[in-house]
Order: sequence, then structure tokens, then C-alpha cells
Amino acid sequence: MIGYTMVGTTDLERAVSFYDPIFEVMGLKQCFKDEQVAFWGDKADVVAPRFATGYPFDGAKASVGNGTMTAFVIDGSDKIDRLFEIAISKGGADEGVPGLRPDYGDGFYAAYVRDPDGNKIAFVCYDVTKTAS
Repeated sequence: MIGYTMVGTTDLERAVSFYDPIFEVMGLKQCFKDEQVAFWGDKADVVAPRFATGYPFDGAKASVGNGTMTAFVIDGSDKIDRLFEIAISKGGADEGVPGLRPDYGDGFYAAYVRDPDGNKIAFVCYDVTKTAS
């Protein structure tokens, strides 16, 4: 159903340096980049969902939508913890430390961050059995 998700940026190189190490841990490579936009995903599979960041096509300054968030399904709480640490170390802002969120279901473990442009992303896993730290 999803072809790609794109978030705006005011500084493409800063955004790339934020997202590159995150997607590396997730096993995704940068599959396209020019002076306007960068994409991560499976370069060989053009129908696999991709994530992008770039300057708005209309030339206006990028702005953040209130309530907009992209959530990435991650295979385990340890990897979510690591991704959260990377995001914070690369200039991201804490929007919810890694932990179990029982209100969203048994085993739902998540971390929430904002990238340097203020776009909200989440790392989630639906079947974690460890206790909250």
C-alpha cells in the first residue's frame, strides 16, 4: 500500500547524516540521492516501501505536520534501544524513551524521536517480553 514516505528538511546533508546510521542498523541502504532528496530502501525492488527526506518541491520552507509520524517496525527491543541512542547522538530530540507501552498492547515496545527538522519517527516492536527498564 505505501510506496514511500517523505519528510521535509531545511538541510539535506544534516538530514542524511541523521538518517544514514539509523537505516544502516535497520539494514536499509541509501538507494537514491541528488541535490533535492535522498531515499533509503531496496534499490533492486522498486515496489518495496521507501523513506525519503528532501526539500519541498514547491521551494517553500519545509514545515512539520502536527500529529504526523512514521513508525518503523524493528525486530526487538535491543535494536530499538540502539536506534534511539543513535538518533539522539545525531541531533534528534527525545519524544519518548524506549520502553514497553502496555496501553498499546501486550509486548508493544517503542521509542519516539524527532529528527533535527522536527519530524517525528518511532521505532516499534509488537512482541517484546522483557520488563521495562
